[in-house]
Amino acid sequence: MNQDDRPSPADPAPTSAGQAAPAPAPMVEVRNLSKSYRRGALRIPVLSDISFDIEEGEFLALMGPSGSGKSTLMNLIAGIDKPDSGTVRVAGVEITSLSETDLALWRGHHVGFVFQFYNLIPVLTALENVELPLHLTNLTRRQRREHAVLALSLVNLSHRMSHYPKQMSGGEQQRVAIARAIVTDPSLLVADEPTGDLDRVSAGEILDLMGRLNRQWGKTILMVTHDPRAAERARVLKHLDKGVLNDSGKTE
Repeated sequence: MNQDDRPSPADPAPTSAGQAAPAPAPMVEVRNLSKSYRRGALRIPVLSDISFDIEEGEFLALMGPSGSGKSTLMNLIAGIDKPDSGTVRVAGVEITSLSETDLALWRGHHVGFVFQFYNLIPVLTALENVELPLHLTNLTRRQRREHAVLALSLVNLSHRMSHYPKQMSGGEQQRVAIARAIVTDPSLLVADEPTGDLDRVSAGEILDLMGRLNRQWGKTILMVTHDPRAAERARVLKHLDKGVLNDSGKTE
């Protein structure tokens, strides 16, 4: 997770015929995705024939009114739920075809989650909370600790490692949650209303941090939000309304 170790962008390598190599595949490819839920005998459609891409290193905000299906779409992309039809491919893996066991393993290695209400374990310190996802890896105890320390330093919380959630502000707890989300160096970071429980100042700090993760570390981010001020920080904005996706274009 050392920024100096990240490969720098390079021009596409020419092929033997002198042609530029094909552009890399998107980080996320969603094709003809539909999802509905049943309420008794009723079938309630939530998403209808959704298709779009998220490029590697992109920061995309997904907006929509309550009940528009934006959290459902995020859950499908993150491998938490499965569609009725269509496919989702993330980092080259078609996750809609994976078994539940394989999907759980895939999520642990490739997706970092940030939730509105932090979801920290109250009896664990900040360091222990961040270290939790690493228990599913083959890292040694010392390596897990080193990774967690680095992740907390990236969110400027080195001085709060031994503190418990109740000893921290909402903004600090969300920064711990972000450190936990990035500690495994996931392919995709998904954030569900990450500023929804924060005051304006703390929300701005969290959005600044997410922006740095995207710009400086190249993290691909999908953020679900109803807050236009949060959406303004993304580089691409898409809008869901009654299960139909509209491209609102660039926000920067």
